Amino acid sequence: MTQADTATAGATEPLRAADVLAQRLYAAGCRHAFGMPGGEVLTLVDALTKAGIAFHLAKHENCAGFMGEGVYHSDGAPVILVATLGPGALNGVNVVANAHQDRVPMLVLTGCVDACEAATYTHQVLDHQAVFAPITKATYRLDAKAAGVIADKALRIATAPRSGPVHIDVPISVADAAAGDHRPNFAPARPTQANPTDLAQARGWLAEAERPLAVIGLDAVAETAGAALLAFLELYQIPFVTTYKAKGILPEDHPLCLGGAGLSPLADRHLLPLVAEADLILALGYDPIEMRPGWRDVWDCTRQRVIDIAAEDNTHYMHAATLTIAAGLIPSLRALTIGTQLADDSNTDMPRWPDNRPASVRQALADGFAAKSDWGPAAIIAECQTTLPADTLATADSGAHRILLSQMWRCQEPRALIQSSALCTMGCAVPMAIGRKLAEPQRTVVSFSGDAGFLMVAGELSTAAELGVAPIFVVFVDASLALIDLKQRQRQLDNAGVDFGRHDFAAMGRAFGGNGVRVRDRTSLRVALSEAQQAERFTVIAAEFDREAYDGLI
Repeated sequence: MTQADTATAGATEPLRAADVLAQRLYAAGCRHAFGMPGGEVLTLVDALTKAGIAFHLAKHENCAGFMGEGVYHSDGAPVILVATLGPGALNGVNVVANAHQDRVPMLVLTGCVDACEAATYTHQVLDHQAVFAPITKATYRLDAKAAGVIADKALRIATAPRSGPVHIDVPISVADAAAGDHRPNFAPARPTQANPTDLAQARGWLAEAERPLAVIGLDAVAETAGAALLAFLELYQIPFVTTYKAKGILPEDHPLCLGGAGLSPLADRHLLPLVAEADLILALGYDPIEMRPGWRDVWDCTRQRVIDIAAEDNTHYMHAATLTIAAGLIPSLRALTIGTQLADDSNTDMPRWPDNRPASVRQALADGFAAKSDWGPAAIIAECQTTLPADTLATADSGAHRILLSQMWRCQEPRALIQSSALCTMGCAVPMAIGRKLAEPQRTVVSFSGDAGFLMVAGELSTAAELGVAPIFVVFVDASLALIDLKQRQRQLDNAGVDFGRHDFAAMGRAFGGNGVRVRDRTSLRVALSEAQQAERFTVIAAEFDREAYDGLI
């Protein structure tokens, strides 16, 4: 039954509370839900499918949420994660916390027993709302008569800046109960406008600056601010750095782009001195939740002017600002751009960075992260970027390879490389690639995993086979937790708990219904990538190299 059929049926039969919730989600653009059903959510799953939302069975709730995130980065609709009570709900805690920190709109729908049952029944019963309250923007218990109101509230809160997860606990009898009548009667909120006095101050500082530098973050991606950023930065000739999640907000081959930052000490050795030399810092949609400790208090407001433009006031104190504009980034940038006259109506006479330091830093970064050997993690990334199409969509797992990849991989569009940047969750790349390929089957999708992260989620290869999607799964195989091993050796500690067996990942790919190949040089990797792009099934490429290969690279 389609959504239209459901609505027609509702003319003679009252809609269930679960139907109202599902129809609100459909109206918000949701077409996919992910999870693992239990008896407590059967009505909810039935309502989702009747509303036109496909329910996809994953092998673990944590991976289900990441598959949903992969879809979200393609279609923009909130993630729907469905979990049954007790262990099902708890299995999703990590991905929900990840969504909270990585600003992913998500509706977490959990089944629960009715309140009267919980009064005398204890098996698998726990307080879901207490569990999810610290890691969501809000948590509700569905009520049949207020189902529409609760659904509308949840969607509005989940998608409001900064986006994040909202939890709804659905009692068994409530899901089946007749819903009360409710029609949404609110208009979507508009971006707030900057104070004219603040804008005048910012224009004055922009006119006086000789060494301006912009740091662009995830909020800019959420606002789809690329066009406004491009006009603003080119007008004032301001070089810029992005966080990892903001990579591609402007094409990274732009001459003003200095690439991504956040986790690499090697990159920081080039970027942080440039930050210190700037006389004007512009934090544009910059959410520092992605950044490593080296970016805490990285500029000095006693000698540098700092303009922070963000959708909401930053109360994190990760950095300070001399002028904070808590307003929409797009209207603020447009106000600073439109009608502004520069010397001789041209930006070529602006005295920006007279010593050309940003260009030298850009070159130093390119040299520092170039593949200097015939094989190893840098060569693997370089070969993938060369062989795969320019519009390839990539996902990255946490680990040493992610730090290197985020510096080397060039993005030409927003969300071309997605990863867990804030919580840095292992095991996210494979399910995110499955969701991404499900949403955009015509695009090449590649997942980059460390071998440890891949082992965490290898069972989801069966989900890829069942869904009929064909991402390319590249696994960096060195039989070690390479990043932790590196930190262990840097602290001169004994080797402990970081090494494991060298497994046959290619065989895993074949066992789960896909293709699998082991590679140990660039030529064989190039062939494997070319064949994988033509394959109708997913391909696991196990790229094997020696331990300690990351030394000096990140």
